[in-house]
Amino acid sequence: MKTIGVTGKIGSGKSTVSKILADMGAAVIDADAIYRSITKKGHEVYDELVDSFGDEILDDNGEIDRKKLAAIAFQDEEELKKLNDITHKHIVRVIIDKLNEYKNKEKVVVIDAAIPVEHGFLDVADQVWVVLADKETRINRVMKRSGLTYEQVLERMNSQPGDDYYCGIADVIIQNDGSFEDLKAEVEENFRRFELE
Repeated sequence: MKTIGVTGKIGSGKSTVSKILADMGAAVIDADAIYRSITKKGHEVYDELVDSFGDEILDDNGEIDRKKLAAIAFQDEEELKKLNDITHKHIVRVIIDKLNEYKNKEKVVVIDAAIPVEHGFLDVADQVWVVLADKETRINRVMKRSGLTYEQVLERMNSQPGDDYYCGIADVIIQNDGSFEDLKAEVEENFRRFELE
């Protein structure tokens, strides 16, 4: 089994890259989907988050409102660190479990994660693919899909490492400023090369 870690800043299109890889036969482990599942009511992470951030992060059904939680976390470095400290270890544990589960079943597994953590991403990926896109393009994509304001998107962007950091960990850089067809062709070419290595 070979592993590709796909990462990139918010709005870069990393999930689109992962979807193209899935269409080519790779199994995808989506860190954001794991985050959504472990923050549901009844999970220990839910309790930890409510204990740390209070009832104001809950919606009318008592579930965690991701937008409310994000609004608190992305406005303050300490709060963001607290959120990451609570969630990352659980996300990593699920990723490692899934990798073990796929070991003898899948040829290629993709780990899709916005934050390229050392354990559970960098240390298990045979290749790290970084998806890059122009800043204004990324802002417009995120505003369109999430209903966030320009300033809110900038807040989230500023909380992530810079392009230099992402490029520094990359084995492959995917530039995603063009059409979907351009992106698909670039991903397919890199994937074929990866399979041959």
